[in-house]
Amino acid sequence: MEHNGIKRKIDLSRKSAAPPEVKGAGRSWKLALARAARDAVDLDLVVSDLRQNRRSLTELLELLPERALIIMLEGPKDGLGLLVLSPEVLSGILEMQMVGKVSTAPPLTRRPTRTDAAMVAEMIDRALDGLEAELLQSADLIWASGFRYASFLEDARPLGLLLEDVSYRLLHADVSLSDGAKTGEVLLALPADGKGRQPKLLETTPNRAAAMVFGAALGQQVQEANVELIAVLARVKVPLDLTMHLKPGDQLPIGAAALDHIDIEGLDGVRLAGGKLGQNRGMRAVRLAEEGKPAAQVTQVKVLEAAPPTASAPVQKAG
Repeated sequence: MEHNGIKRKIDLSRKSAAPPEVKGAGRSWKLALARAARDAVDLDLVVSDLRQNRRSLTELLELLPERALIIMLEGPKDGLGLLVLSPEVLSGILEMQMVGKVSTAPPLTRRPTRTDAAMVAEMIDRALDGLEAELLQSADLIWASGFRYASFLEDARPLGLLLEDVSYRLLHADVSLSDGAKTGEVLLALPADGKGRQPKLLETTPNRAAAMVFGAALGQQVQEANVELIAVLARVKVPLDLTMHLKPGDQLPIGAAALDHIDIEGLDGVRLAGGKLGQNRGMRAVRLAEEGKPAAQVTQVKVLEAAPPTASAPVQKAG
């Protein structure tokens, strides 16, 4: 009795455990298959379980249900894939198209026909198209894209010759139709080494906090940077002979108007702005002005030697 109780608890634990989350192509196939059934035949299809794995061609052929509808898929660079609908799923799709509802009666014991294949072709292509659309930013797009309905096989025996002897990616779905009126399987098998489209990877979204920190650090460095500017009061032409005889204390006339028209230049001699001479907190300063506008801001300028404004400026010799 105790042994049976423990076994029953283990069974209940297994049943209540959540199935592993399906990602990538598996998740996309669940959505695409359900949407295709709804849009193509107005059928409520729910994927209750989906298994995603890789199998060899031999292993794939052993998984095919009896009397299933076998659809050949053609893909990029003459690649071939396979989509298989179990008899229950095929019967439910046909019933929905012919009588408008899915019955709970078991499917008829018969082989699928070319007419059956033609009636589900639109739904199959919609599902494959939806799978591709869902995977545009996924690496799975390389092997899952570009496949569409190609032909129907009455028997599984030719598959060993038609399909390449390579590894296949399998999406094996257990589905429920019309709230469980019928349940069955849908098997999608595509070559593992895909030759389809390359995904369009999403650009990495910049982290807002990191961008703000970077901007603040950059701003601080810019604010702390030293910039050396030259305030040009006036330019005068002096004969070379006079220049050679200049000595400290000599004066050159520059004109009083030059105090209102000062050019701010960089070390390369390029004019950067204009302004007028003034004072700020007891220091010589230049009030900058935009081109064509009056001076508006006061900017301090480091003065190496302060001298009172005058109509002429003393000449200082270095050293």
